[in-house]
Amino acid sequence: MTFMKLAAAFTLIGSAALADDLVPYSQAGGWDVQIDTTLGNGCLLSSDFEDGSHVRIGFDRTAGNGYVAAFNDGWGDITDGTDYPVSFMLDDQKYDGSAKGMHLGETPGVMINFDSVDFLTDLAARNTLVLQHDGADVMSIDLSGTDEAITETIACQDEQG
Repeated sequence: MTFMKLAAAFTLIGSAALADDLVPYSQAGGWDVQIDTTLGNGCLLSSDFEDGSHVRIGFDRTAGNGYVAAFNDGWGDITDGTDYPVSFMLDDQKYDGSAKGMHLGETPGVMINFDSVDFLTDLAARNTLVLQHDGADVMSIDLSGTDEAITETIACQDEQG
């Protein structure tokens, strides 16, 4: 499946738990490209950042959508499965949405599902992602190499059939 077909197929359906054990696929643009067998062999890119953040951007083939999962102690008291209003900036483009609370190990975080081709395209072309909750920045990450990593993640997903 090509990027456009894959992205166009996304729908906003549910939220899945994320596995701690991922199958390595490759590396691209400073990101790890991996396969999450618990999400129907959905491919993802992931990285750890200097501020303690861990970010995953991937495909949930069990739900038919894409997601951004962001974990950082700055989220504070997050309850798994609870909806939280979030805002995020991709450089100067603001998005408002809802995220589901979750934990990766002991680290709190949120998962934001998406079905927008424009969002994935914007993400690949931008330099910085800032996530906000209750008007305060929770994390800010450098997206350098994300375009290359997304291309590699799509190639990974194509191989999964």
